[in-house]
Amino acid sequence: MSPQVKTHQEWALASYALQDAYTDFILSRQAMLCSPQTLRWYRVILGMVMEWLANNGVTSPEEIAARHVRAYLSELAGKGLSDSYIHGHARAIRTLLKFLYTEKYIPEPITFQMPSIAQKRLLALSPEEVSKLLDTCAIPRDKALILLMVDTGLRRAEVCALNWGDIEIASGLVRVVRGKGGKARSVVVGVKTRRALLAYRRQITPDNDLPLFQARSGKRLTHNGLRSLLLRVGSRAGIKVTPHALRRTFATLSLRAGMNLLHLQGLLGHSTIEMTRRYVQMIDDDLVEAHKDHGPIDSFLSKS
Repeated sequence: MSPQVKTHQEWALASYALQDAYTDFILSRQAMLCSPQTLRWYRVILGMVMEWLANNGVTSPEEIAARHVRAYLSELAGKGLSDSYIHGHARAIRTLLKFLYTEKYIPEPITFQMPSIAQKRLLALSPEEVSKLLDTCAIPRDKALILLMVDTGLRRAEVCALNWGDIEIASGLVRVVRGKGGKARSVVVGVKTRRALLAYRRQITPDNDLPLFQARSGKRLTHNGLRSLLLRVGSRAGIKVTPHALRRTFATLSLRAGMNLLHLQGLLGHSTIEMTRRYVQMIDDDLVEAHKDHGPIDSFLSKS
């Protein structure tokens, strides 16, 4: 029996009222067609929350208070866990509490201050680093995959889910049938990426219903397989690379090339423009060039 299953059984036996509320919440996410990965995320985090509530004397949803949430998050902080990890727990709890109030499990809304996340410089590759990665690709599949990810900004799960029938090689249009949150959208790949895909396709037996990117067995490349592929290529090139780093690379390089922020939002699949603004990072060279062109002192005051 896995530790997660054992923990789940322990808190379930401690409180059937909490168990019913938790089960109803998970069923609601299933009805919303949340992805299996999102469902696992809720189950793991909220399973820990429910265990903590049961161990701290909470036996029904009506007994939950903001002080419980603050105490739980404080315990996580006391363990030295990362701010992003703690923020993830807070997001899951906030979503659960909104559900409990909407479904009348609790009489009043429960609000709490969300923990802050330190602003960090997130990993994105330079054009030179992307070129170096491509030069170290040992097989056409790896080169085509990296080009597609940098050219589209697709998420890891979206890349793994693609079939050959989702891509129009002639036009470059790529249909993402089910993106994050079950939302469909379209992205585009350029000429170089399409040629790399054609070079890869000559080595396999393609079909519209077959996976775009395949393991050596011919089966669909898994999430872990994609991550391992990038680790191997990155290790040979001496560059740290992750699926999300390639997504941020697409966003950063597209903005620097002059792409409209609204177009970038649509290609990334963000629900709001603010998400795109937070996602894109301005690097030091951009700031230097922007000030050189538009700095107020050099632009408007005469030289002394």
